[in-house]
Amino acid sequence: MSAGIPPRKVKSGFEREGAMLRISDILPLRSVSDTIKRTPKYGQIAASVHEIGLVEPLVVARQKLSAGKYLLLDGHLRLEVLRESGAETVQCLISTDDEAFTYNRRINRLAIIQEHRMILKAIERGVPEERIAKALNIEVNTLRARKQLLNGICSEAVDLLKDKHVAISTFSMLRKMSPLRQIEAAELMVAMNQFTSTYASSLLAATGRDQLVRPDQPKNVKGITSEQMALMERESANLEREFKLATQSYGTDHLDLVLVKGYLTKLLGNARVVRYLAKHHQDLLSEFHQITDMQMDIAEPAAR
Repeated sequence: MSAGIPPRKVKSGFEREGAMLRISDILPLRSVSDTIKRTPKYGQIAASVHEIGLVEPLVVARQKLSAGKYLLLDGHLRLEVLRESGAETVQCLISTDDEAFTYNRRINRLAIIQEHRMILKAIERGVPEERIAKALNIEVNTLRARKQLLNGICSEAVDLLKDKHVAISTFSMLRKMSPLRQIEAAELMVAMNQFTSTYASSLLAATGRDQLVRPDQPKNVKGITSEQMALMERESANLEREFKLATQSYGTDHLDLVLVKGYLTKLLGNARVVRYLAKHHQDLLSEFHQITDMQMDIAEPAAR
């Protein structure tokens, strides 16, 4: 801290103490339709609330013009489940900001690998499988399948996908690949921000037999013939080589572009230079403006 500069006060986003509020005093910002109530997500939340209670408090903000009344910022589905179960009060966190989007934009939903680890931890602590399945609103057989989610998946690929919302069936595709190919496939998924089973199927189809766990068995990708698979394997190999080359030079190319943009921005800040270019080199001036208007993305390709 520099001498003479007072420390900055940090405003808390929530009141220090939570509160047990009457549900009738909470005003939702949106309604929960019958269509939403029929979704798996709503069913899972309802099952969890009924089985183990409310894990995550609702987030509300005080209504400025109505004393004792609150706006609901987060927890609309949980509140509806509690209403339908006949509850009269609910535990809440009271936000000091009444902007609903401020809170919701900072929530990271549970990824499938995180759920898998949570299941294993609960079982390790002695929680019966039946109770966990009931809380997650899934069948016990489904729970047991999720326990085995990462069997046959190398740790490096798991680390790449640990916080991604990956389709469960994607792991069955990865399981057919060798560890090195799993890592390549996971890197491609992250780079393309695609984690669906359809994309995983295409990666499996483009995988050479020498990169499969069982090269003697057919890949059997639905809707793709053996001839198409062979073509995809060749094209995939070429694309991956080009992708790796582009990744290796990305940092240097990006730095060069940042320097060029900075130089041109300073150059176009000179009125005399702009007048000269407008008079004698309009095409160059147009190109320079396009470069200076570019939005620079400083993220590495594999982290997008």
